[in-house]
Amino acid sequence: DQYGFKQINDEVFLKLTNAPKTDFIFFIASSFIKRFATLPAVTKYFKQENISFKETNPKECHRVITNYFRTLIPADKEYYLHSFTIQKGSNYYGLIFGTNHTLGMEKFLRVCWRHDTLAGESNCNINNDFQKGELFYQPGASSKKQDISNDIRQRILTKEISNNKDGLKYALKCGCEPKVYVDVIEDLIKSKKVSISGQFNRTAMNIHNAKLYNI
Repeated sequence: DQYGFKQINDEVFLKLTNAPKTDFIFFIASSFIKRFATLPAVTKYFKQENISFKETNPKECHRVITNYFRTLIPADKEYYLHSFTIQKGSNYYGLIFGTNHTLGMEKFLRVCWRHDTLAGESNCNINNDFQKGELFYQPGASSKKQDISNDIRQRILTKEISNNKDGLKYALKCGCEPKVYVDVIEDLIKSKKVSISGQFNRTAMNIHNAKLYNI
């Protein structure tokens, strides 16, 4: 498909997400959707009122498309969706991956973060983080990791996340490897802001087999 979006409409996407044992990955030309967003060739496949592009931030266009598909998934359904933006010249394309199982998401995120150590979702510096050679660069620093860590910390303290499996799964849904949850909970335990019931473990891989403990 030369335009990169005709084959994946709402109906096809929902069929894929409702297949319990089917992981999927597809390519989509997000820049084309952004460029021709108001034309019938696009509105035929996407509800225009549910897509909002920022002209000042073209890097975001593939995220916008991914979030469009994410809104199609029922709120009470445990499903994992992640994308990887591919910049080529002035255009932005990308991959979208979906799975019903945490292990599938773990594997996809592992590859994404190997190729993008700052955000795990692009072949360009999508969040405009400081990079090596720049004045404020710090090795290992990442605005996305910091934002998600702060979010998880707050959710633990307000009891929205009340056990390790919920924390690990939330990290996955945010597009981060589960280790970010482990780092946060370890810090909270060390600083005596929380305690746990059960045996603490640092499981950050194969989290479907992790032993449950409550916070």
